Parts: sequence; structure tokens; C-alpha cells
Amino acid sequence: MYLEAVKVDEKAPEHSSAQEHLKTSYNPDILPEYSRLVFGALNSQSFIRFLEEMSGIQGLIADPYYKGGGIHRTSNGGYLGIHADFNHHKQMNLERRLNVLIYLNPDWKAEYGGSFEIWTDDMKEKVASYPPIMNRMCCFTTSSTSMHGNPEPVNHPDGQPRLSIALYYYTATWTDSHVAHSTLFRVRPGTEDQVTKGADRLKTMQKYTPPVLHPTGQKVMRKLGLL
Repeated sequence: MYLEAVKVDEKAPEHSSAQEHLKTSYNPDILPEYSRLVFGALNSQSFIRFLEEMSGIQGLIADPYYKGGGIHRTSNGGYLGIHADFNHHKQMNLERRLNVLIYLNPDWKAEYGGSFEIWTDDMKEKVASYPPIMNRMCCFTTSSTSMHGNPEPVNHPDGQPRLSIALYYYTATWTDSHVAHSTLFRVRPGTEDQVTKGADRLKTMQKYTPPVLHPTGQKVMRKLGLL
């Protein structure tokens, strides 16, 4: 898997913004056969049952579209800001519930950057940090407040990219009372991180309105294109 991953088209466009820099994603459908078989196994019934038993979330559904998933490559100097993931799979009308990240980086050290970080929902404290070492799997439930990312730039001495498998799992629990949102980036204290406008507006709305009004407020913001 590692050798096939690094042979993927090096000319593929890299995402670059204030929150996501020098990152490329590859849909499994364009990968060599062995890699496609690995992704098939990770979306299989047996692996999903393992995830259900481990997480306690029943009825998990794999994503045949691999929306946002696949192999992720972050080049030297690249990073992904702390964020909460999008929560709605529009094509299948499903609620996003679980992320699985598997790292493909032999002999990776913490000082090479790119560690996976988990933060409290109020962004006051970093809960944990995990270097993306080979075969490490990070699995966590997703919500509008599950803050995570790899904000420290990759800094491999030999210029090697940070590589990972990313897969997302859903449940058929989406209802009209839910409010869909895209990725919401947040700012780490004492840094120059930049927040997305949608996250900033959502935070402001929640600050000045009672909690009982938050679902309605989010719906209005979504309809107005503000979230």
C-alpha cells in the first residue's frame, strides 16, 4: 500500500488555503488494484462489524462514493487546520458518524510534524497528539464539535510526504431537524490560524442566542448561504 501510494500521480493538484495547505486526495477508484482491494476490505461487512462493536454505533454504512476519503498526501510544509468535519452525505442523505485514519509513513518521528491532534470543543486545550507512524489507526466519532486536524506543518528531513488512508462511515439517522454544514475550521489559541467564515458566524450565533434556538438559527443560516 505504501509503495503504491507514493507512485500515485505526483502532478495531481494540491489544495492550498489558509486552513488546508499542500494536501492532495486520491479517490480509491483511480488507485492500483491492490490498493482498491484494501479499501474494499475496509468497507466490508466484517470490518464494519468490528467498528460497530468498538464504537457502540450500530448500523454503520460505508461510503461507495468515498466522499472526501481515499488516500491523503500532505507535502512538506503542508498542514490541515483544526476543524469539525462536514456532517451530511448529500447523495445518500446519511449522517456522518465515524472517521477511520490509517497512516502509511515508515519510521516517522514526532519532530517531522504532521501529528494528528485532538482539541476540546471550546479550543482551549489540546487533548492528545499522535505522530502518523506506519500502520497506526485513529478512529473517532464525528460531530460538529469533534475538533481535530494536523495543524503543524510536515517537515520530513528527506522531503517525504505525509500519507494516510481516510474512510468515513455513516448511519441512516439524518432527519429534517438536522442542519447540514461543511467543514468548520477553528483557531488554536496563540497562533495565526484562520477560522472559516461559516464557523465564525455559527460561533457568534450560538454566543448570542439561547441553546433552544440554535437548530432554527443554523437552518436559517444554511438557507441564506451563511454556513
